[in-house]
Amino acid sequence: MKNKWYGEAKKLGVLGGGQLGRMMIQSAISYDIHIHCLDPDPLAPCASIAQSFTCGSLNDYDTVMKFGSDKDILTVEIENVNIEALKLLQSQGKKVYPQPEILEIIKDKGLQKQFYLDNELPTAPFQYVSSLADTKEIDLPFVHKLRTGGYDGKGVNVIRKAEDLDTSFDAPSIAEKLIPFKKELSSIVARNENGDIAVFPLVECEFDPEANLVSFLFSPANVSAKIEQEAVNISKNVIEKLGMVGLLAVEFFLTEEDTLLINEIAPRPHNSGHHTIECCLVSQFEQHLRAILNLPLGDTSQTRAGAMLNLVGEKGFNGPVRYDGLEAIIKIPGVYPHLYGKQLTKPYRKMGHITITGSSMDEVREKLMRIEKSIRVISD
Repeated sequence: MKNKWYGEAKKLGVLGGGQLGRMMIQSAISYDIHIHCLDPDPLAPCASIAQSFTCGSLNDYDTVMKFGSDKDILTVEIENVNIEALKLLQSQGKKVYPQPEILEIIKDKGLQKQFYLDNELPTAPFQYVSSLADTKEIDLPFVHKLRTGGYDGKGVNVIRKAEDLDTSFDAPSIAEKLIPFKKELSSIVARNENGDIAVFPLVECEFDPEANLVSFLFSPANVSAKIEQEAVNISKNVIEKLGMVGLLAVEFFLTEEDTLLINEIAPRPHNSGHHTIECCLVSQFEQHLRAILNLPLGDTSQTRAGAMLNLVGEKGFNGPVRYDGLEAIIKIPGVYPHLYGKQLTKPYRKMGHITITGSSMDEVREKLMRIEKSIRVISD
C-alpha cells in the first residue's frame, strides 16, 4: 500500500491554486493522482476541482505546516511560499519537490544569479542593490529586478535613462546589464529522484513590452541545431547542479553573437510550456507529476508545430469576464482554448491561453494572426 502513488494511498499537496495547479490536476485525473491545494483566494482556479481545497496564506508558517501535516508529498506552483515550514516538513519525512533549499535560491534573484556564477553557468553581469540610492552610480542602461516577490512581469524595470529610476524599487534588488539580444528562448527540463533527465524542444517567446508578459510562443524555435543542443546541455547542467527533482523552466537570451545567457529559472510548470499539452507526446504537467513521484519520465518529442497565445485582460476592463470572439475561433481546426476559470478580469490578468497547431510553422503563424485579431478578454 505504501508504494502506491495513485488513488487514496498517496496525498499530493500543491502550494498554490492557480492555473498551473489547475492544469496539473487535469493531468493527474488520468492517473487517479489525488491533489489537494492551498491558496489564499477562495475563488482560485483549483478551488472547484481539487480533491480538497484549503483557503489560506502560502507564506504563513502555521498554515503551511498544518496543510502539509497529512500530505505524503508536497510541490508548488509558485515560488513565493514559506520555506521554513517546508524545510521542517521535509525533516519530518515528507517529500518536498522541488526541495525547499532549491526554492530558497530560486525565489531570490540575487541568490539565483550567484548560483550561476558559482557554477560557471552563462548569465548577464549584475550587481547587488540594497536601496534605490545605490542605483545612482550604475551605468545605464540596466535591468532593475526585485530580489524577491516579483511574478508575472512584476518586479522588473528596464532603466534606460535616469528618470526611469523615479518609479523603480527602493528595496533589495539586483541591477543586471541590459543585454542586446535577438531572441528570447525557453527550455523545460525534468529530473526525477533516480536522476533521469528529459528536456522538451526549445521554444521562442515574444513579450508584451508594456505588461512584461509573454504574448506568444512558438515551438519549435527557429534556431540552429547547434543552439538547440547548447540549450539542452545548459538546461541539464542547471538541474543537475541544483540536484533538483521536478520540472524546471530555463529562460534564455540569444545574443547577437549567438551566445546563450540564462535570464531566469522557474522551478515548476511554466507559461512557456503550455503548448506541450497538444504538441508533445507528454505535457509539462504530466512530466512534473512523473518527476516528483519518481516515475519514468515521458517522451518529450514534439508531434506538430505549435504556438500559444496568452489570453490576458484587456486594458480598461474590470469585472465579470467575457471572451469576445471565442465561438469564432473554435471553428478553426487545430485551435485549443484553455480558460482558467477566473471569474473576474482586470488589465493584464492571465485569464487563459489558446494553443494553435498545424503541420508547419507557416500554417500556425497564419492562424495565430487571425485569432489574435478575433478574440478579446473584456468584461460584461
